[in-house]
Amino acid sequence: MILHEASRPMPTQRDYYEVLGLEKNADAEEVKRAYRRMAMKYHPDRNPGDAEAETKFKESAEAYEVLADAEKRKIYDQYGHDGLRGRGAAAHDFSRMDPTDIFSMFNDIFGGFGGGGGRRGAARGFDLETEVTITLDEVFKGCERDVEFTRMDVCETCTGTGAKPGSKPVKCATCGGQGRVQQTGLGGMFRMVVACPACGGRGQIVKEFCTSCRGKGRTPKKRNLSVKIPKGIHDGQALSVTGEGEPPPPEVSPAGQGARGDLHVVVRVKQHELYQREGDHLLLEMPIAFTQAALGSEIQVPTLEGSKPFSIPRGTQHGHTFRIEGQGLPNLRSGRRGDLGLIVKIEVPRRLSAKQEQLLRDLAATEDKMVLPESESFWKRVKDFLGR
Repeated sequence: MILHEASRPMPTQRDYYEVLGLEKNADAEEVKRAYRRMAMKYHPDRNPGDAEAETKFKESAEAYEVLADAEKRKIYDQYGHDGLRGRGAAAHDFSRMDPTDIFSMFNDIFGGFGGGGGRRGAARGFDLETEVTITLDEVFKGCERDVEFTRMDVCETCTGTGAKPGSKPVKCATCGGQGRVQQTGLGGMFRMVVACPACGGRGQIVKEFCTSCRGKGRTPKKRNLSVKIPKGIHDGQALSVTGEGEPPPPEVSPAGQGARGDLHVVVRVKQHELYQREGDHLLLEMPIAFTQAALGSEIQVPTLEGSKPFSIPRGTQHGHTFRIEGQGLPNLRSGRRGDLGLIVKIEVPRRLSAKQEQLLRDLAATEDKMVLPESESFWKRVKDFLGR
């Protein structure tokens, strides 16, 4: 149990969306993924002695606590930090907590992500995240990508103990080898079990450090994988590769026994030079001549499978959208293809020959006899407006 005073100033006054690198319309899964990424990047185990990383780790935890709660997020979106304080919904003061305790508190939310922050029952390693970039054509066909990433693995020299070969860690005198100690607060009104500050939750203290890992029990190791990316994937979606994350942290399992975390491969899709994507549908703006729109014309429309013939009917208006069924992208689950929206843009020529100009002047002389539905509608609205 953690008690707070609603009037206490909140330590993080930066915009919570900015802290997590999110847009304000981000959904719950994006909030969770962004927090996971920040927590992995700035976790104290990965940044020992780095005060700036510790601050960012606490900031991201505070931002997540608000944005992951629908009610708090609604208040924050309307009234900002002051709104949270004024309604008794302030975020926890993470600046006063030990980083390990913050991580432990969120461990249950993430279902074991991060190795449990020193909790002995949660023998699971850190999840990792990396990104790959693909083209829209690869979204259409599916593809494979080689990904390279670095993960912390069990030190081969000391087999994870952190101790120099030939020496052994000794039992921590502070926690008696338990790795956890109790703290009390507010005059003994509540108790909280936290990682032992002396041994970092390991229950043992290394006297002679391993020269390879400097007593951490883990060393960085590069890893290469080939990842299959399915057809129809969307920008920002992530593929999970089970067991390619890190082993449980040394305070939980020095030798790394237990379940590894997962690798999350976030897919980024490049902007296409022709198409805009809307779900499984594509939009294409295509210029045509005035004569083609007025008289009708057979045109060739570029699709992901090559050019396809399409008939523009007489009297087509600028900006009209035609739907070409089945020429979009495959749905990620069903495989059924979306449609292609063809947006007609009537192009006005910049230069005319003498003959072309004369023909247009002859046409203009007969415009009062043309049926121009949009012009008629517009001038009717103008007349009604001026009449009022």
